[in-house]
Amino acid sequence: MPAALMDGELGSLLKVSAAVWAAMSYARVAAARTSPGAGRLAALMPAVVLFYGIPFAFTTAGFRGISGFFLSWLGTFKLFLLAAGQAPLDPSLPLPQFVCSASLPVKLRQSTSSGKAKKQDPASAATKILLSGGLIPFILYAFQFKEVMSRWQLLLLYTTLIYFSVDFLLASVQGVIHGVLGMEMEPQVDRPYLASSLRDFWGRRWNLMVPAILRPSVYGLVRARFGVAAGVLASFLVSGLMHEPIFYYLMWQPPSGDVAAFFVLNGACAAAEAWWGRHAGWWRPPRLVAVPLTLAFVGGTGFWLFFPALIRGGLDELMLKDFQGMLALMEQAGRWLAGAAGPVLSTR
Repeated sequence: MPAALMDGELGSLLKVSAAVWAAMSYARVAAARTSPGAGRLAALMPAVVLFYGIPFAFTTAGFRGISGFFLSWLGTFKLFLLAAGQAPLDPSLPLPQFVCSASLPVKLRQSTSSGKAKKQDPASAATKILLSGGLIPFILYAFQFKEVMSRWQLLLLYTTLIYFSVDFLLASVQGVIHGVLGMEMEPQVDRPYLASSLRDFWGRRWNLMVPAILRPSVYGLVRARFGVAAGVLASFLVSGLMHEPIFYYLMWQPPSGDVAAFFVLNGACAAAEAWWGRHAGWWRPPRLVAVPLTLAFVGGTGFWLFFPALIRGGLDELMLKDFQGMLALMEQAGRWLAGAAGPVLSTR
């Protein structure tokens, strides 16, 4: 049964991939034939609607969550920016690069031989895939003992699961992008455990494609009219509002508002932090103190508002079922390959 479920998901993945390629081919042609503005936005709306509906094509939490993040959030915002004539999408891009830039959480750049672009070692992506892929099953197994864990132990377990899941996902995307298209991928995570402020954590170290999208689409527009603090608050509010449907896609649980509140709270504190930082003579904690304070604040507010939504929805159980289905599918594929290779080997 698990193998059949995952086999059906792979079939859905093929259909969704074909739909995305068709939709992005249309979007590229539509953008090339229209000027930035309301007309281009109207022409791109069918692709936007498709991106919001794609997670419903899957039955497992993993595929729903990934497609919700890749397409329903980042993909639609990239299409909105395209409607306004802004990067990262451009109709002049070759179709494969256009499709990947629109549908994956990456900012692509052409490989160069100059020393200005820092190339990423493909072996590094493979190492991350092996390390994260090897640790995630043990983390999921540890959830079987969550009833006897303290609340802080459970928080640490969820934090570890999210960190290695994101690392595994982005490393896999990097491997595909580098291997298939011969392109480099901008770094997406930069040692978030060394963040010395909330602005450092959210803006320069964690899930960097999100701030890269929010800066031109939300922050810049609001800042130009209402100032820096309003731009920061608006960016975190939009991030929180977009996390709510992703949680719905993941666990089929109606939005509670807790996740949005988590990001609004972090945004308000980041804005206050920026206001404090503009006063040159005011006290600032040394880095040795600032790093644990930052991580404690993000972890503490996450434990209060962010992680309870995951616990209520039983994300650990959903991911465990997904993992069991993937293992069963791999076992089934291995048996099929062994059966197919048997007659060939016996004739030698």
